[in-house]
Amino acid sequence: MSSYKYTNSLINETSPYLLQHAHNPVNWYAWNNESLQKAKEEDKPILVSIGYSACHWCHVMERESFENEETAGIMNTNFINIKIDREERPDIDHIYMDAVQAIAGSGGWPLNVFLTPDLKPFYGGTYFPPQRAFNRSSWNEVLLAVATAYHGKRNEIMRQAENLVEHLLSTNNFNSNNKTSSIGSAAIKTIADNLIRVADKEWGGFGQAPKFPQTFSILYLLRDSYLSRNELSLKTALLCLDKMMAGGIYDHIGGGFCRYSTDRRWQIPHFEKMLYDNALLIYTYAEAYQLTKEPAYAEIIYESIEFIKRELTSPEGGFYSALDADSEGVEGKYYTWSKREIDDLLGEDSPLFCAAYDIAEPGNWEDINNIVWMPGSLMKLAEAAQLTIDEVLKRMEASKKILFQERQKRVRPALDDKVLLSWNALMITALCKSYQVLQEERYFETAKANIDFIEHYLYSKDGDLLHSWNKVTNMQPAFLDDYAALIQAYIYLHQSTLETAYLIKAKALAERVIEKFSGNGNALFYFTSKQQADIPIRKTEIYDGATPSGNALMAYNFTILSVLFDIPDWKERAETMAAQMQTMAENYPTSFGVWSLLIQLFVNGLQEIAVVGKDFGLLTKQILYEYLPCKILQGAPKANDQWPLLKQKIITPNETNIYICENYQCHAPIKGFESFKNFLNETFLTKTPAATK
Repeated sequence: MSSYKYTNSLINETSPYLLQHAHNPVNWYAWNNESLQKAKEEDKPILVSIGYSACHWCHVMERESFENEETAGIMNTNFINIKIDREERPDIDHIYMDAVQAIAGSGGWPLNVFLTPDLKPFYGGTYFPPQRAFNRSSWNEVLLAVATAYHGKRNEIMRQAENLVEHLLSTNNFNSNNKTSSIGSAAIKTIADNLIRVADKEWGGFGQAPKFPQTFSILYLLRDSYLSRNELSLKTALLCLDKMMAGGIYDHIGGGFCRYSTDRRWQIPHFEKMLYDNALLIYTYAEAYQLTKEPAYAEIIYESIEFIKRELTSPEGGFYSALDADSEGVEGKYYTWSKREIDDLLGEDSPLFCAAYDIAEPGNWEDINNIVWMPGSLMKLAEAAQLTIDEVLKRMEASKKILFQERQKRVRPALDDKVLLSWNALMITALCKSYQVLQEERYFETAKANIDFIEHYLYSKDGDLLHSWNKVTNMQPAFLDDYAALIQAYIYLHQSTLETAYLIKAKALAERVIEKFSGNGNALFYFTSKQQADIPIRKTEIYDGATPSGNALMAYNFTILSVLFDIPDWKERAETMAAQMQTMAENYPTSFGVWSLLIQLFVNGLQEIAVVGKDFGLLTKQILYEYLPCKILQGAPKANDQWPLLKQKIITPNETNIYICENYQCHAPIKGFESFKNFLNETFLTKTPAATK
């Protein structure tokens, strides 16, 4: 980082990413009315540079260019320079990422885009080197060329900006009239087939390097294996989970997953750790455990949640955003080891540990450095060492504890300590799922502490949601993703506790989404609310990327809430939204994973389950433990006409009835959990469209 010789206006911000640039010689501004007005008054183009705290190449470009006084001089003379944390303002990032992808054919971070004073993009790219390299012009060359063109070819620049905005508007035009005739069972088979086709049959995952944890695709295949009895779907999903948890993308010493793998084998991670990745992976491993009862999956859940509680939880109960990839300016330094270090620390247990985790001299990554990963089988290792598997596991666990204690002495990666609403809500959902399948009360207690934090810090006085918090509440209005993820979290909190107050809150937020985010005559929603005034375009985001699309989550939420509150219009809207995405989900399932899950749900149908009677709490816990991916569950000690699923349910004294319904039409009540499981096996699983096609 640069010296404290300089200070710019970012010193007044709370984002760790913006504060990292507060002492650059570049005269950075935040995105606000003052900086945007300044560009108009001085008739200067705006340079917007977007990144995030855990972004490795963002740090590289800062060191190479933004800390260079000559480069800063060019930037300060010719541009109004605005730094944006993409996690604080994903709306701005979405708009200008689309622009750069249209200009350059690809995107990424850091994202550097040049705007006219009225915020229209006309040129941009990602990382630019300080000297010509990688077939790219140097950053200084780009700056001077853009400044010269802006003043010397103004009409051409303005025309290019207008054309680019027109392109962005046209690609953002989704029409409800594009709805397919119906959501059909053929679609769910096509989605499964296409996922299996692009899967890596040796190392798991989808496609080649770099590999990202495609959690939605894995969930789809897990559910397909259950609903359609497709063994290949199960094999494909579990191979991916097994290879990820054995790979270097997983932190075997401290728990938790890194962002992605740079290689096909999941060995070499990009070392930043993000809250949302871990939330989605914890949920996915919980569902895999629920289906298979594989103890290793439970262990991954335990270790990953422990990592979140230890390193990404604020004293107030919020979850922090991320840990950096770098420490002491070196990527991965905190997580890697030389063989000599391992030998010195583990002594006589070192040979066994090194054999298990591929520790070598020279290292398995970058000369002497070793990434801890497990390319082989512990069972085979035990046989070769003439040890029992229990003894090997015990010695591995003891060795990992020693290494963890030693690692705690190292300089830690930087922490991005802002709290983002949508990511926290995803973590609540993961904790609730883990609580349901592992029956660990502490996981729900952690989720409860987080929802209490959200309700205290991230609701405005008028009941609207706010996007982020970092020691103080950021008054940035929440985005669609925030509302959608929190509504889902409330649904899971209700499912875990049967407290209907959570459902009432979910319904109230869904009504606000309709009011604030609805498009003009379109079933889909805008990403920004109608009160967001400082952006050139209101985008409609449909892709499921690293995090689920807010539109896809809202379609799921409407589906569940429509049944719980008997609101047919909401289910119809959800079906319309999903039908619009069906063809894209079939053709590009890894980019439309949550939409694929929703289509799968519509085709197979929902199990409406009501548990009424004195033992409703025990029975609902037993039902939640079982793998039933297409269910809605409510329970109460007696019938309750306020709730459609609990209405007019008959019970006899000292007994508990389980009702399985469809469109509120219920089968005869079932008594006892085993009878409930037998009924499902005899009816639902033999009659689903997926199973009978």
